[in-house]
Amino acid sequence: MSEYCQPVPADAPDPGRVVQSWAATVAALPIGSRVSGQVFVRAQFGVFLVIDGVPDAVGLAEITAMPHPMELPAAGASVTGKVVWHAHNHQVKIKLDEWDRSE
Repeated sequence: MSEYCQPVPADAPDPGRVVQSWAATVAALPIGSRVSGQVFVRAQFGVFLVIDGVPDAVGLAEITAMPHPMELPAAGASVTGKVVWHAHNHQVKIKLDEWDRSE
């Protein structure tokens, strides 16, 4: 099994609730907000996060914001970062702090 092909854990945000809660998520996490959370899926294009304090939100830290030659955090890792965008597909885009420190 590839490191990028993990099943979504049972405690990941429920997709239906993510959509229903989108307006509340955007209000709770304006652009520039500081967040912390845990990686629940590692994909080739980035990592998905459960955001602390906002259980119906899905964070995404995309590889395009990651400096070369860093690696994506592992599934289960605790991370911190800043909200940089609210995507049309109900994802909160995050730039991880560790990526800022390496630049």
